[in-house]
Amino acid sequence: MVYIGMYVEHLPREPMFTLVQAGVPCKWINDSQCLLLEWFDVICESPSQVYHHAIPFCPSSSWLHKYYTAEDLQVVKVIKGLSAEWGMCARTVTLADTPVSLAHLGDTIIVGLGSGDIIMLDRITGSQTAVLSGHTSWVTSLAFLPDGTSLVSGSHDQTIKLWDVQTGGVVKTFHGHTQSIHSVSISADCTMIASGSSDETIRLWNIQTEECCQVIEQQDLVFHAKFSPINPHHLISVSGNKVWHWDINGHQTKPAHNGSHITFSLDGTQFVLCFGGDIIVQNTDSGEVMAKFHVDSTTYDCCFSPDGSLIAVAAGHIAYVWDTTSSHPHPIKTFVGHTDKISSLIFSSPSSLISSSYDESVKFWQIGALQTDQVVTGPESIPLTSAPIRSIILEAEDGIAVSSDLEGVVRTWDILTGLCNATFQTPAKDPDWSGVQLVKGRLIYIYYMDRYEKLYIWDVEDGELLQTVPLREDSNNIEDIKISEDGSRFVCLHWEFLRVWSIQTGEVVGEVELEDYIVNGSLNIDGSGVWVYSPWSEPLGWDFGIQGSPPVQLSNSPPLHHNYIKLWDIIQESRVRDPVTGKVVFQLPGRFVDPFDAWWDNWYLVAGYESGEVLILDFKYVLSR
Repeated sequence: MVYIGMYVEHLPREPMFTLVQAGVPCKWINDSQCLLLEWFDVICESPSQVYHHAIPFCPSSSWLHKYYTAEDLQVVKVIKGLSAEWGMCARTVTLADTPVSLAHLGDTIIVGLGSGDIIMLDRITGSQTAVLSGHTSWVTSLAFLPDGTSLVSGSHDQTIKLWDVQTGGVVKTFHGHTQSIHSVSISADCTMIASGSSDETIRLWNIQTEECCQVIEQQDLVFHAKFSPINPHHLISVSGNKVWHWDINGHQTKPAHNGSHITFSLDGTQFVLCFGGDIIVQNTDSGEVMAKFHVDSTTYDCCFSPDGSLIAVAAGHIAYVWDTTSSHPHPIKTFVGHTDKISSLIFSSPSSLISSSYDESVKFWQIGALQTDQVVTGPESIPLTSAPIRSIILEAEDGIAVSSDLEGVVRTWDILTGLCNATFQTPAKDPDWSGVQLVKGRLIYIYYMDRYEKLYIWDVEDGELLQTVPLREDSNNIEDIKISEDGSRFVCLHWEFLRVWSIQTGEVVGEVELEDYIVNGSLNIDGSGVWVYSPWSEPLGWDFGIQGSPPVQLSNSPPLHHNYIKLWDIIQESRVRDPVTGKVVFQLPGRFVDPFDAWWDNWYLVAGYESGEVLILDFKYVLSR
């Protein structure tokens, strides 16, 4: 395996190698290369991670997974969440600086960094092949000339540079903007460069003479200025959350409309318009809407696949991919793995997506390869789909995990087999907050609808509404909701206060105004005591046991709270620690970074993700060593 790793850059580039060495099947070589590419940085730092962290997450169809078992290696066992095939993130390249922009041509990926350098990466291995130095600040936009010999870059240093890709030298530098440049684009006839800047102008530059031949004034920062790929006289800009259409003489050709990001398809026949969480694909000539999609987050970047059939959108640290030829509203792929906002996206082939992020990494994703383990229920193994997970709890004593998703579906999972025991549909559709809890053997689902300013408490198995509770007028920013073990009360934590209700009567039995905002907080109920946990402050507790009296602040130590470990380690560092020694016992792979909710209890970890995936890990082999 080490031998293959040393020569991974020289291996054939086909998905399945035809190379056969003496007594070594092709499948072994393919699996080894995929594993090395996906875990390259971790393995370089510590080769033993091949066995402890990489092999346990090999796809279920791989020879590595079948040959090396968790029992044999005494490592973590993946009960659910394992991929069926290699795919998703095939390679993560960790950089020493923030990648801000991307461009692609052939087997070369160009990355613009916050330092001002531009680096070249091999599309297959991710290895660095060259560095272009010349800018002194963030390189925010990159564009290749069609022949691939020249590259144009725009920077916060207020300059545009034309580079010779072969020599790495600066051919020309364009001066004129008085503030940061956010976007550069090359006209279809390769005679002009368009640039958008914080100085509220679009400038058109003659490539040959380096002269600014047109200045288009706008009323706000210009974040995007892009030529049509087929019409050298047409360009689109984004300024002040409006999309503007121009000709090269600076005349507006169409009325402005809402939008915060735009990009053209490679053939110029379509363009995608993003505004907030809305993604609209339109015909360039007619303006006809070809497809509409939506994400529950602000979008920051988007791009078309080379054939125009797919659209990729970055929303926070997650990338989504839709089929533009389908009317289905859900993405065909959701890529989770970055730990900070995605700065740029590009397709390097019809089935390969590359993303850069402020977490100082570049990730190489495979669109069509991955199949995750099926969600199945009962002996017939009926496949099910899942919307983004909104909450998950672990009940190890009962042998189950319970999840709820954005569609209001509650599921119970067998933590020994990873199979779905039961599925329940609740009335909650697209709740603003939701959670599920097992109370005396009853599955209780709580959800909050901001538009109705009410909390709903639902008995999942009986399909019965137990209570509807109106909230305070300032009841925004709900952090957590918990039900007491005896099922008599529930507590709601907000940024500024927490409130306790009686489930039977729906009346408020106590309330505490918090001195400081509680952000990323969670609750734990211990008898009549209510404890508030936050990664930013010490735990706080109150006793709500005396009826008719105000809550009394507790001074004793709080009880062990398993979700507190989640707040510190799984979401922020993607690590699992021994709660007694503090020692890191496991590092989660990148695709499992930042679950929406996660629980650790005894030997098991369960986590739910925006992609709809559920992860169940068994640690008994690790912790018993």
